[in-house]
Amino acid sequence: MLKKLLTFVAMLYAATCFAAVDVNKASVAELDSIKGIGPGISAKILDERKKGDFKDWADLVDRVNGVGDRNAAKFSAEGLTVNGEAFKGTTPTAKKADAKQAKAEVATPAASAAKK
Repeated sequence: MLKKLLTFVAMLYAATCFAAVDVNKASVAELDSIKGIGPGISAKILDERKKGDFKDWADLVDRVNGVGDRNAAKFSAEGLTVNGEAFKGTTPTAKKADAKQAKAEVATPAASAAKK
């Protein structure tokens, strides 16, 4: 009887250890339990969440400074989800595309001026 009880408790403990943590519902402690998320990133996540729930991983990556595709993949592997969904790969972010375009526009006039 004692063995069965201990086995049940161990299985229950294992299930809670591997439970997914949804970024839209998680407390500071739950976010901090994800390997790689510390007090700084969890505070940024909670600050952005006050403005509204995250729609998907792309929204999380866009809104939370310090969370990129690599970190998103790591956090997802550790059990973090957005609306119950795991990270599925690279997210096309508008900010990154805009930054690349701005760099290209800045480089073009400078290069033209240097040639003259």
